[in-house]
Amino acid sequence: MKPKKMNQGWNRITSPLCVCAAVWMLTACATGPNANPRDPLEPFNRGVYGFNDAVDRAVVRPVATAYRDVLPSPVRTGVTNFFNNLQDLWSFVNNTLQLKGEGAGNSIVRFGVNTAFGLGGLLDIATEMRIERHTEDFGQTLGYWGMGSGPYLVLPLLGPSTVRDTAALPVDMYGNAASHLNDVPTRNSLTVLNLVNKRAYLLDATRMLDEVALDPYTFTRDAFLQRRRNAVYDGNPPDQADPAPANDNTAQ
Repeated sequence: MKPKKMNQGWNRITSPLCVCAAVWMLTACATGPNANPRDPLEPFNRGVYGFNDAVDRAVVRPVATAYRDVLPSPVRTGVTNFFNNLQDLWSFVNNTLQLKGEGAGNSIVRFGVNTAFGLGGLLDIATEMRIERHTEDFGQTLGYWGMGSGPYLVLPLLGPSTVRDTAALPVDMYGNAASHLNDVPTRNSLTVLNLVNKRAYLLDATRMLDEVALDPYTFTRDAFLQRRRNAVYDGNPPDQADPAPANDNTAQ
């Protein structure tokens, strides 16, 4: 590999890591004596949540609504299938790192079948063949090997996360096949398309959240932490709740 390409790859990893480190330093002063054990950074997180919500209402949600209204459902399904197919490739890597043979095998077979026979992933032939999807990311891999989730953390523009998932984010970004495209406009267009498509599928959930939840922040936090916990344990979390991160570094 040429030195220039090596430097570009390294920068893709180290730049987000620097951002994560800066965010962590900023949150250090946000803790309080009465903080939720899972969310000791709540004052900071609520501020970022409010910023994200304002950006979403002003820009992201209108764009996602227009996207949903303009493009027919089969087209949006094809977009979803395409990005899910790329995720299957990364899931193969993480299933392998977690020593999950069946998950790794299904993921690489899904990627091969959908890429070869599903128009590059636009059609989900593998699901019709009843090949199960085993979605895994690097945050789940770290959790599988015993790294605690750490405090809940809301990232600017990116939304809910944890310290563990934030640390894993640069690796997940690097593991996205689309991020390795040399053509920058194409790579950026795919990134935006993926984000808008995901947001479009969450429009109904957002409307329900606005109508039902007395505190959308708390509802979103609790739902996210429960979903991530279930993901780490493959849907079978221990009956006993994880202790506070400050008391047990192996909490999932």
